[in-house]
Amino acid sequence: MLDSIFSNAASLISTQNFFICIGVAIVLGIIVSLTHKATTKTSPHFLLTLAVLPVLVEVVILLINGNLGTSLAVAGVFGLIKFRSRQGSSKEILSVFWAVAVGLALGMGYVVFSVILTLIVAILIFVINAILNKTSNTLERRLKIVIPENLDYNEVFEEIIQKYTDKAELAKVKTTNMGSMFELTYLINMKRDANQKEFIDAIRVR
Repeated sequence: MLDSIFSNAASLISTQNFFICIGVAIVLGIIVSLTHKATTKTSPHFLLTLAVLPVLVEVVILLINGNLGTSLAVAGVFGLIKFRSRQGSSKEILSVFWAVAVGLALGMGYVVFSVILTLIVAILIFVINAILNKTSNTLERRLKIVIPENLDYNEVFEEIIQKYTDKAELAKVKTTNMGSMFELTYLINMKRDANQKEFIDAIRVR
């Protein structure tokens, strides 16, 4: 039941099997995208990427078909894409790997396997997400602040952050705007009764 529908030779892949895999990839890509949308706040562009990614990965795997030179070229392309892409959240990375895994399975002809994989991961994500939402007492956020380089960022926002958050960690500091500004990235847990707009306004005024 979990066997590949393709034979060992790519030349023997029938048109019917090819379109079956394409159709399944589209359906499973939509499931991956909708699952991510239901459990994470994200952009429509990223949801579109998740929906299309299994189809593209499947086609790439079919084109490679054990060719070492083509494999190296594809690896270089994926490396370039990674280099040019911003680092996403952990949930975004998970969804991308999920979509790629589905595309790899379909590219090798494992249709039933890919369907089972998609359903298991989707159910697992929904269950764990429901448990976390039920047991969590905080609202997790990533806060980015850009300040002039002459401002002491170690203490300037400490009072405000303590007032509106239960926990805050300065995760990253980097220079921007030709070194004239600092970009601070905080990982914060907002208090349940905290007003997010008031929090941002207080930081802006400070």
